[in-house]
Amino acid sequence: MDMTISGLLSAYQKKILTPEDVIDHIISMRENYADHNIWITALNKSKIQGYLDALENESPATKPLYGIPFAIKDNIDLAGIPTTAACPAYEYVPEKSAFVVKCLLNAGAIPIGKTNMDQFATGLVGTRSPEPWGACKNAFNTDYLAGGSSSGSAVAVALGLASFSLGTDTAGSGRVPAAFNNIVGLKPSRGLLSTTGVVPACRSLDCVSIFALTTDDAHAVFTQAAQHDVADDYARSNSFSNNARFYGLPKGEFVFAVPENKQLNFFGNTQAQDLFQMSVEKMSALGGVKKEIDFSVFSDSAKLLYEGPWVAERYVAIEHMISQHASELLPVIRSIIGGAKEKTAIDAFKAEYKLQHYKQKAKAIFNDIDFLLTPTTGTLYTIDEVNKNPIQLNSNLGFYTNFMNLLDCASIAIPAGYLNDQLPWGISLVAPGMLDQKLLSYANLWQQSQMLTLGASMQTLVNNDHAETRFEDSILVAVCGAHLSAYPLNWQLLERGASLHATTKTSAKYRMYALAGGPPYRPGLIRDECNGVQIEVEVWHVPANEFGSFVQNIPKPLAIGQVELENSHWVSGFVCEGYGIEGAEDISSYGGWKNYSALPS
Repeated sequence: MDMTISGLLSAYQKKILTPEDVIDHIISMRENYADHNIWITALNKSKIQGYLDALENESPATKPLYGIPFAIKDNIDLAGIPTTAACPAYEYVPEKSAFVVKCLLNAGAIPIGKTNMDQFATGLVGTRSPEPWGACKNAFNTDYLAGGSSSGSAVAVALGLASFSLGTDTAGSGRVPAAFNNIVGLKPSRGLLSTTGVVPACRSLDCVSIFALTTDDAHAVFTQAAQHDVADDYARSNSFSNNARFYGLPKGEFVFAVPENKQLNFFGNTQAQDLFQMSVEKMSALGGVKKEIDFSVFSDSAKLLYEGPWVAERYVAIEHMISQHASELLPVIRSIIGGAKEKTAIDAFKAEYKLQHYKQKAKAIFNDIDFLLTPTTGTLYTIDEVNKNPIQLNSNLGFYTNFMNLLDCASIAIPAGYLNDQLPWGISLVAPGMLDQKLLSYANLWQQSQMLTLGASMQTLVNNDHAETRFEDSILVAVCGAHLSAYPLNWQLLERGASLHATTKTSAKYRMYALAGGPPYRPGLIRDECNGVQIEVEVWHVPANEFGSFVQNIPKPLAIGQVELENSHWVSGFVCEGYGIEGAEDISSYGGWKNYSALPS
């Protein structure tokens, strides 16, 4: 069965399948994968029936996720179903579903169970789950890690038991399991997906994450889930430039950064090292320009998450449990979180100062690139290997993930091939927060080009039509008069952080007039299809967030319109309304304001 969202919606529309058919199929398949320890609570048909009944008078035309089955990590509330966070003594039954779950239910999605996880979302391995559940196991080979902490959520999607799932991601929990199970893992920008109704790990850093088979599916879920929750103190409203309209297939050249070779760490796994180098070459072949950067700002930031005072947030999240019922926690969890009692406010401020320094350095790096490309993890371990060395090997898996939320980044983990023993391995794209659609689009470009199998199935990606999309942090503006370099109003560009892109000419379809008034003296550019000439202009990069204030100060009869350049490209630029040239001197023969204004007065 094609479990992609687009595949199921198509089958529903063609009357090939019904949502009930899909649910029955999933329930029948569960027993085949019992040894993977995917579920903490697998919903039976009677528990799911109410959600099926709610779709009776609906369709894919009215519900964008109509009949799409999804799994929920067991630290995220589903009304009437126990939440345990993989700790039996912590169990409670919520009356309401988490805000993000409600968004998906409202879109027509059907919950099919609560998934296994590392206890209290502390771990990247998936083995830190006590009886009666036990370690969650890799979708491809049960001797290997599923990844954590959102282990069951990833394996359920990889094995076709859900079309998508929800996880959480504080240190990599929504990306490491994606890499180990050959699926897509989106860690959205902090605050875009509500954490109301989510058991906190580090409340100021936590993100709800999305697992899916394709970037199209991750995008579809993100579009429904990224709704502003006024009850979430850490919620942020999405920006226009990060909404669904900006997802597609990027065109043209882009710049991606990679760590310097000496800073990469594969923990002895030469196969993973080779796969990463091949991934870099493939990204370059897609139009990417590689740039090596000093990765130390990211690796140094990562150390703060567990070695610094942020581990105290984990203590606060379960303070009653660890102070009153510590014996109910797994020893490794008790050891990690219990160490927070030694942290002081002095430690917190020192770490905050360090982090602010790292944020500034990271910002400078991101200013010159479209995204950072890293391995999602340096290697993959067996369950036995981790059981023998649980702290260090878990730490190794966070080498490329732990810095993300501290530095307010968004990230997406995507499949990148297989290790020689046919185990999945992946890469991650990273950018500053609120660039989720940009990352999804470049991940889409990658996935469309690689055509790898989806999850643990033999199904390959079906290419869908995607609109061309471009991502610009600045707007090109053609200036022709007082805003030219060294002219009286050029400061209005410079003080907004604009930079000169090119000195060029318009197409031969314009005339220029010296307007009345001044100082400053100004020309007016008028399009003339029949008697036009080329006029010299400068094209400037104006920061997109400053464009509005720049335009606001433009006096009539001037305005910003579209100007055609000599290379036939159109850019925003200064134009003049027709009435403004009445009685004005035609200075077109001078070829531009500089030549005219250089004349002796």
